[in-house]
Amino acid sequence: MTMTKQTYAPGTHPSLPPPKNTIGFTFWLKENLFSSATNSIVTLVSIYLLYLALPSAINWLFIDATYVGTTRKDCAPDGACLAFIGERFNLFVYGFYPAELRWRVNLATILLAVAGAAVLWDKIPARKHMLKFALAYPFIGAWLLSGGLGLEPVGTHLFGGLMLTLTIGVTGIVGSLPLGILLALGRQSNLPIIKYFCIGFIEFIRGVPLITLLFVASTMLSYFLPPGTTFDLLMRVLIMVTLFASAYMAEVIRGGLQALPKGQLEAAESLGLNYPQAMRFIILPQALKISIPGIVNTFIGLYKDSTLVIVIGLLDPLGIGRASVADSDWLGLSTEVYLFVAVFFFISCFGMARYSLYLENKLNTGHKR
Repeated sequence: MTMTKQTYAPGTHPSLPPPKNTIGFTFWLKENLFSSATNSIVTLVSIYLLYLALPSAINWLFIDATYVGTTRKDCAPDGACLAFIGERFNLFVYGFYPAELRWRVNLATILLAVAGAAVLWDKIPARKHMLKFALAYPFIGAWLLSGGLGLEPVGTHLFGGLMLTLTIGVTGIVGSLPLGILLALGRQSNLPIIKYFCIGFIEFIRGVPLITLLFVASTMLSYFLPPGTTFDLLMRVLIMVTLFASAYMAEVIRGGLQALPKGQLEAAESLGLNYPQAMRFIILPQALKISIPGIVNTFIGLYKDSTLVIVIGLLDPLGIGRASVADSDWLGLSTEVYLFVAVFFFISCFGMARYSLYLENKLNTGHKR
């Protein structure tokens, strides 16, 4: 029996399926959970611990939990008192923002999602126009939340809960990235005044705990201002948090800049590009791509550090929860409070981490094995 060899024109050969032992659920288990003896032991121990802990956790959190009630007495003794979260949910979300004006918080949140989508995803429709909206959003969001120009003013002392956390976190994240880039470039400048100013600022901020800076912003700053000058507390916190995060961001970006060969800048100069053009089109895109894990890690750390504002009297979700459980009607429910706050921060931080992985894979131009 003779076999004929089929020939195909260049580029027309059909794609063959991957080997069966390199795809599927069994392959995933082998690669991620049982790739070595150590990983296999850790996986089995973890499964055993989950077997011990999950049944009681599910019973406490779901089966025996109480979802409706007005006091601790309405809750079952052996289950989670989730009625407390439901009863204080608006307080957890809006803080002390006036109930009749909370539509402004909702609208600001929706517009934040629209602006964020325009920045984070390049395939969104009409992205060029939406980016212009994203640039204007900080002013629109501040106007909606604080009022003025036709809207009823709302004092920032009424901000609290999740909206306060988002306000501090988003402001710090958006403001720290461009400032961090400028500080990183300034630290490598050939101009001594700029270079040593950036070095001094970065080293000072990184050498002082954020909680100390918040105390300075809340109490000591008034001593350095002219008598009778008032400076909104939340605005002081936003400025201090942004400056704090920008110093750490500068070091992350500086690491990305130093990872690039010197020949990259020399090649840009040989093409006739000046310094700003070389940084914009060649150096910074590569440095920022390298620095993505560190940048997102700094963002996540800043976002979680927003809970420190409780020490200066601002009530984020954790502060509101601690104040709520001091109520005689809800004594002893700190576990539910911490669980609720932990879930909120986990979802937020996990989302940032997953977007970081998406961005790394999208911008990866190297060759993978």
